[in-house]
Amino acid sequence: MRTDDFDYELPTGLIAQAPAEPRDSCRLLTVERTNCMLSDRVFRELPKLLNPGDLLVVNETRVLPARLRGVKADTGGAVEVLLLRERYEGTWECLVKPGRRVRAGSKLLFGDGLLTGLVVAEDRETGGRVVQFTAHGPESVIAAIHSLGEMPLPPYITREIDDPEQYQTVFGVEERSAAAPTAGLHFTEELLARVADAGVGLARVELDVGLDTFRPVAEDDPLDHVIHTERFRVPPSASDAVNETHERGGRVIAVGTTTVRALESATDERSRLVIPTEGDTDLFILPGFRFLTVDAMITNFHVPRSTLLMLVSAFASRDLVMRAYAHAIAERYRLLSFGDALFIS
Repeated sequence: MRTDDFDYELPTGLIAQAPAEPRDSCRLLTVERTNCMLSDRVFRELPKLLNPGDLLVVNETRVLPARLRGVKADTGGAVEVLLLRERYEGTWECLVKPGRRVRAGSKLLFGDGLLTGLVVAEDRETGGRVVQFTAHGPESVIAAIHSLGEMPLPPYITREIDDPEQYQTVFGVEERSAAAPTAGLHFTEELLARVADAGVGLARVELDVGLDTFRPVAEDDPLDHVIHTERFRVPPSASDAVNETHERGGRVIAVGTTTVRALESATDERSRLVIPTEGDTDLFILPGFRFLTVDAMITNFHVPRSTLLMLVSAFASRDLVMRAYAHAIAERYRLLSFGDALFIS
C-alpha cells in the first residue's frame, strides 16, 4: 500500500465554491459494496435509501471563526493564525503564517490589541505553534475570538461565502472545530423531518475537526504518517441508540468520516458495543481496518492522498472508491467541502 494508491487527478473546475441551494438539492452517488453498483441520485432522495429502524449518527460540532489576522508586536509584520484545538482555557494549538518568523516568545496583536497572543511553544513535528491568548477589554478570550475571527474555509474555496452559516450544519451546537463536518452540510430541517417520518432514528456525537483535515499525506508510505489527535465525545444517548439499533437488526449510518472515527474509537473490540466515551482519538483508518460499528456512511468527495480518502477506501475498497470517483468526475459532480455526496452501503 502506497500513498500514490489514493491519488487521482482533481479537476479544479469541479471544486464547488458554494453549497447547493437548497442544500438537499445536491447530487448523491450511491455505492453498494455487495454488488459494486453505482447509481446517480439527488440527496433529498435519502429517505428512500433508509429502512425503518436504521439510525443516522451525526457530528454536532460547529465551526469556530478560527482564522485570526493580526501583526507581530515587535515588527508590525502581518500574521495569520488558524486555531486548531484548545489545550486548556485560552491556550490553543495553531497554524501560523508566516511560521518561520513567528518563534516561541513572539507576541501577536489582533484587533488593535483587543486580543493578544503569546507563542509559548513550537511543535517541530507539525510546524504548529501553541499560543496563549489574553483579552484586553470587557470580552472574554472566546468572545474576542468570535468578534475578530473569520470562518476558516479550506484553501481550495477561493470565493467568500455570503453567509457564515453556509459552512455550518443545521444540527451543529457548540463551536469547537477548525472545519465543518461537511457530510452534514447537505441536510435541511425538512429533510431531517422526512428521515424521522421514515422511521429512522437520529443520534449525535462530537468530534472537533482539526489539523489533518488540512494536510494531505506527504509520506510515500501512509503507515509513516502521524495522524494528530482530535477531541471526541460519544454520549450515553448515542451509544445506547447505536447498540439498540444493532440489537434489533437496524443499520448504523455515519454522517461523515468524523462520525465514523468517533464511533469506531468508542467501540469495545471484544463486545462490539459502543461505550460512552470522551477523550482524544488518533485512530488512523486504512484499508484492512475492521469496522465494528458503522454499517453505512454518507460522505463527501475528498482531496487526493488524504487520510479521509483512505478511510473511505477502507470501508468500500480502494478499487470501488476510485471507480466511484472516476464516475463522479466523468459525470461532472461537484467535489470537496461544498460539493456533492456519496452514500456507501
